[in-house]
Amino acid sequence: MKILKFAPVLLLLILGSCSSVRVASDYDKNVDFTQFKTFAFYKNGIDKVEISDLDKKRILRAIEEQMLAKGFTKSENPDLLVNIFTKSREQVDVNTFNAGWGYGWGWGWNPWMWGGNNTSITRSTEGTLFIDLIDAKKKEMIWQGEGDGNLTKNTEKKEERIKEFVTKILEQYPPKKK
Repeated sequence: MKILKFAPVLLLLILGSCSSVRVASDYDKNVDFTQFKTFAFYKNGIDKVEISDLDKKRILRAIEEQMLAKGFTKSENPDLLVNIFTKSREQVDVNTFNAGWGYGWGWGWNPWMWGGNNTSITRSTEGTLFIDLIDAKKKEMIWQGEGDGNLTKNTEKKEERIKEFVTKILEQYPPKKK
């Protein structure tokens, strides 16, 4: 009966841990974000990002789509400059498990264990996308969002994955003042 009381909490933890993109943001608490209406991309910063030009285009298109949906206008004389930065790292998981019937009792040899141990190695690439918003007049960063998650090399799913990263990050903008 006690297990049933914890089932909803356990389900919530399992579902929460399956979130594919983890996001966070930080911002200057002294800034009035309602004053910003226009944006442009910060070319000097974006040119330094060490990813393929195709992926840069995908990220910038996704950001532009989200900014326009939030009511911003793209401009030659913007209020905000948008910059990006990326990091990636390879994740290697090694799992060893017994292929037999059980793990045995106590110390020593167990005649009921058969099949020995199996080891599996899983490799994945985890990436981080940072989106910086800079006050164009003051040339100061006023907001930064970041998203972490697994990346895909599948070209068909890559654009979808990038949109998911950008959407989740920019859901944090503008910040909700407490």
